[in-house]
Amino acid sequence: MQIISSSRVGVAQGSVDLFSDFEEGGDMWTGEGSRSRSQWIAFETPFSAPPLVHVSLTLWDMDSGHNVRADISAENTSEVGFDAVFRTWLDTRVARVRVSWMAIGAVSSEDDWDVT
Repeated sequence: MQIISSSRVGVAQGSVDLFSDFEEGGDMWTGEGSRSRSQWIAFETPFSAPPLVHVSLTLWDMDSGHNVRADISAENTSEVGFDAVFRTWLDTRVARVRVSWMAIGAVSSEDDWDVT
């Protein structure tokens, strides 16, 4: 559990198309090569500490002739952003993926004091 000690809490959200491989015969669609994709997502306004980030698949276009295998995560989270990472494995063929995300965390206020 992350306890937010700030008197101000910020919520940021967004959506991003991670890839679309079926049109160009990319690795995710052919089932060969890299089986992972990531994209840096920058927050419009920085948090005062790394926030909690939730990611979810909001579009997944998969080949129906193979098993569907997918893992989605937020990695390298900092005050300014995170990496949205999609992974698949074996013979799964993925045409395209869109990820939506939400970040919740402490934000700075002009009323904050730094007493040292």
